[in-house]
Amino acid sequence: MQVRNHTNLSAEQLGAIKRDLPDVCGLQDVVKWGLRKDSGVMLPGVIAEVIVQDEFTHDVIVPWRDGLVLVCDTT
Repeated sequence: MQVRNHTNLSAEQLGAIKRDLPDVCGLQDVVKWGLRKDSGVMLPGVIAEVIVQDEFTHDVIVPWRDGLVLVCDTT
């Protein structure tokens, strides 16, 4: 998964996120990954929003720790 830093996170913070993210490619992958996470890292099973871009592409908005939000572009 490609990670883009739009919030000026430090290299250490960005590295921690990259290590924790799975190699996901679809909405179902993001949901399964979220259900396996402990609370405190993210709210297990919580997806804040799914934005449909077209019939194949969705942006999945997932609350993360320390007030960060991940936006996963899934196909």
